[in-house]
Amino acid sequence: MPSRTARLSVAAAFFVQGLIFISLTTRLPNVQSRWHLDSVQLSLMMLMMVVLAGVGSLVAERASSRVPSGVVLRAGLLLIGLALPVLALASTLGTFLAGLAAYGVALGAVDATSNAQAVAVEHAYGRPILPSFHGAWTLGGVIGAALALVDPTVSTAGWLALVALASALAARFMARAPVVDPDAVAVPRKPLLLVGAGLVLFYMVDTAAQTWGPTYLGHTLGSPARLVALATFPYLIAAGLMRLAGDRMVSRFGAPRVLRIGALVAAAALALIVFAPTWPVAVAGFTLLGAGAAVIAPLSFSAAARIAGGSGPDRAARVDAVIARFNQFNYLGALLGSVATGLVGKDSLRYGFALPMVLILLMIPLAPAFTGQEE
Repeated sequence: MPSRTARLSVAAAFFVQGLIFISLTTRLPNVQSRWHLDSVQLSLMMLMMVVLAGVGSLVAERASSRVPSGVVLRAGLLLIGLALPVLALASTLGTFLAGLAAYGVALGAVDATSNAQAVAVEHAYGRPILPSFHGAWTLGGVIGAALALVDPTVSTAGWLALVALASALAARFMARAPVVDPDAVAVPRKPLLLVGAGLVLFYMVDTAAQTWGPTYLGHTLGSPARLVALATFPYLIAAGLMRLAGDRMVSRFGAPRVLRIGALVAAAALALIVFAPTWPVAVAGFTLLGAGAAVIAPLSFSAAARIAGGSGPDRAARVDAVIARFNQFNYLGALLGSVATGLVGKDSLRYGFALPMVLILLMIPLAPAFTGQEE
């Protein structure tokens, strides 16, 4: 299969994932009001989704020893397409939670396999292109946030189901090399843990912004209800622009330098959010945060693929297995971002956002792990 065809298909999967995820998270204030949830209950609901996403990622890892990652990715997109109408049409909280549970499992499977496919395409191209895939995710998120500004209810979820189904049926993913048992894939533990810690930090910041940003604007800073998606919309635009430029930046300056500067920018942005006197100032902080943190995730997956090692016909299968396993760091970060931020900030989300403000600075000592050498 031509690499270009596979690249477009994988980019489409990232785009759909971003579109749907942000469409849902920007509507959390509406979900909270609809089902009369307090901050702790909403945090527990997010905890359920994150845990089930971790289960979905584990399922993807096991499945990678039997079928190509593209098959699992297609199945995940189909499950998302089935879960969304349940969310849109639910008449009881139990039905809504069932739809959210199915979406959580699918989310994990799609996260793991889309990144496995992305690193396979990057290997075929022979140069860094992971930031552009994550840029496609961000573009989808921008459109999802724009839809939330137009309609803050979850009624559009049914239409998004058609997008997921169409993507699953039309995409042509990379063929996978011969099967490798995930338990037989041995990789250096320390390098993977160091890069995984960077992924945790990214998703802590990213999930906090996307999950609690709209609630922070509306409930803490008193923004108009129709504008709470502005916590996410400019954040994603800034992140998308930075990811589009990320391939060239990394090639020119190296991953560690880009990551160190990004961490400092992200910490400053979170300080602006924490101490914002008004909601427009917080929106400026979220915008700056998107630019600072954007390239951590794609560089993490690129580094994990290099750590996976291997050569010849089994390399792609090794990468499938390692990326599915590595993707678990995603959900530890999501726990910190969506659950811990909400629980720490149950009295005021200013305290909740102070947590990632401090922890993101750990990216500075972690940065050399992304190339395996000091700079």
